[in-house]
Amino acid sequence: MGFLEYLQQRGLTVAAERMIPDLHFSQMQIGWLEQAFVIGYAIFQIPGGVFGQRWGARSMFTIIGAVSVLCIVATVIAPELLAGTALFLVLFLLQFLLGVGQAPTFPVSTGVFEAWFQPHRWPLVQGIQTLGLGFGGALAPPFVAALMTSLGWQKALLWTALPAIPLYLCWVWYGRNSPREHSAVSDSELTLLGGTVAEQINAQVTLKDLRVILADRHVLLLAFSYFAMNYVYYLLGNWCFLYLVQERHFSVPESGWLAMAPPIAAGIGAGAGGFIASALFVRFGSRRGLRLTPLVSLPAAGLLLLAAVHAPSAYAAIAMLTACYGLIELTEGSFWAAAMTIGRRNTMAVGGVMNTGGSLGGVVGIPIVAYLSGHGAWNTSFLLGTGFALASAAAWLLIDAGRAVDH
Repeated sequence: MGFLEYLQQRGLTVAAERMIPDLHFSQMQIGWLEQAFVIGYAIFQIPGGVFGQRWGARSMFTIIGAVSVLCIVATVIAPELLAGTALFLVLFLLQFLLGVGQAPTFPVSTGVFEAWFQPHRWPLVQGIQTLGLGFGGALAPPFVAALMTSLGWQKALLWTALPAIPLYLCWVWYGRNSPREHSAVSDSELTLLGGTVAEQINAQVTLKDLRVILADRHVLLLAFSYFAMNYVYYLLGNWCFLYLVQERHFSVPESGWLAMAPPIAAGIGAGAGGFIASALFVRFGSRRGLRLTPLVSLPAAGLLLLAAVHAPSAYAAIAMLTACYGLIELTEGSFWAAAMTIGRRNTMAVGGVMNTGGSLGGVVGIPIVAYLSGHGAWNTSFLLGTGFALASAAAWLLIDAGRAVDH
């Protein structure tokens, strides 16, 4: 699911190269379309987590799949019916709704992982999920670039939605909210899980619960750190393709293939980071074990980002950006496992708060990068990324992932 969602999200950033002349849009307007998705995504993180706790993952992922497919199909059809300002406003609304629809994905999946796995596995399964996101983002540039070269950008975007239909139908048939609800789970497996969180999830989360969560210092620090990290994440994920075309002067097909490298490294980094964080969790506990990876990888990523824009060779810059993206995503297992160890009974809601911070990284970052890149100031965009990476690492010095929010 994460793989396909990121293929869909990144599709627009690649199709932008053809949308700009075909629809007579400016680069800033494309930035606003990307911003619309992130705004909807940010606004619905906390409600998505709350609804996930109330309704369960089986229903929520069914809704997510339906909204995603409908919004992309409507995006493909809209230019056939509208033009100019009316078209821009409709596309803005569709991107906003796509963000709203996909927002609950990671808070809800965090609750699924908490119900189905033992705590020391939480960083690992979070890393594996994020590996799928990275590979979805990696496939988007060459996949969409190749299809829009031969079929046009509209059909290219359509093909990012079609594979989601059988996947979500499979989820409706097979998915369950907890192991106890699934007929294929044995009694010995339930004993191994210890009955745990599947029976303890707060399905009646109240406004008082939300006030406690939003007032918790460690939740807020986690959200801030994720916010700062995601400025770099959105910078690399959304703008790498155009950076290679505009600043490093590669062709569109070349850029499509070269833009694969950073998200592939991100996927590998996420998987490796989940494994590392899981091992550190077992060795040092949640407080120290989850903190170590971000404290090392985020400053290193910031320095690489700074070095990349000053690299004399375009290929050296790509190598540095690739390594930077891998280091950034090395932290995903630690972030999401910390949301789980802090959230416990309210894991989906805490995950929603944290991912609200992450989404705001895009809300803040996308217009900044759109404006600066539109004026040729790519270096300044990357310099800001270095500062955000260092700020994200610094926040981890104050986060205690071993302290539950309802302690």
